[in-house]
Amino acid sequence: MPPEPRSRVDLNGDDFARHRESRSFRPFGSQADWLWQHGRHRPPPSHLWLSITKVYGRIYLVTTIYLVQHGDKERLPGDPGLTELGKRQAEVTARWLRATGLQAVYSSPLRRARETAEPVSQATGLAVQVDSRLRERLNWDGTQAFGTFLAEWDRSTEDRDLVLSNGESSRSAGERLRLFLAGLAGGSGPVAVVSHGGVTVDLLRNLLGDEGLPPRLIADGIPPCAITTLDDLHVGGIAATGHLTGL
Repeated sequence: MPPEPRSRVDLNGDDFARHRESRSFRPFGSQADWLWQHGRHRPPPSHLWLSITKVYGRIYLVTTIYLVQHGDKERLPGDPGLTELGKRQAEVTARWLRATGLQAVYSSPLRRARETAEPVSQATGLAVQVDSRLRERLNWDGTQAFGTFLAEWDRSTEDRDLVLSNGESSRSAGERLRLFLAGLAGGSGPVAVVSHGGVTVDLLRNLLGDEGLPPRLIADGIPPCAITTLDDLHVGGIAATGHLTGL
């Protein structure tokens, strides 16, 4: 049997400074610690749902956030919903999330995200809380050719400060999502947050830098219903899909 993760850690000042400056720093004894040790497809034990980390003589509450990519969507402009595959992905994801002891479910207002969040709501009995800060960086509304939309998307991905027609850039979209997640930190958890691939990658680029991301993530994006795990704003796992095995 693998050793049980530590529930807290005491660091001296030098150790804390060294760990805090590292891009890989995350609070020990949290769900991220469990995920790194035991594989991202397994829910952590219940005593790690809201972990307490003791650092430098102080107690910090650490909220685990499951940032969920919406399921496979219909290839339509405007506000498309999920395909049949996407609905199955959402159901499987909901069952996995139910085992983690969720305390809240949040969703982007776009239909594909809400249709992904609804099975989570049904599985847990938690109401979906819709928040516009979880929307995508840019959404194809059909007023321009799809090729034109893709070209604008690609330009904004390459030039992170390029302001798009909706008034946002890749960097500002990532900051929008970061501010939302920061508001959840230290609260009751874990929580599920259903959002979109573009803005999730924007967030990760802001938090980790491009060099800290898995190869091809920027080019290929986040797979449908993949789960990115954060302890507060410390990234513990990126775009995990182990819970979808067999679909």
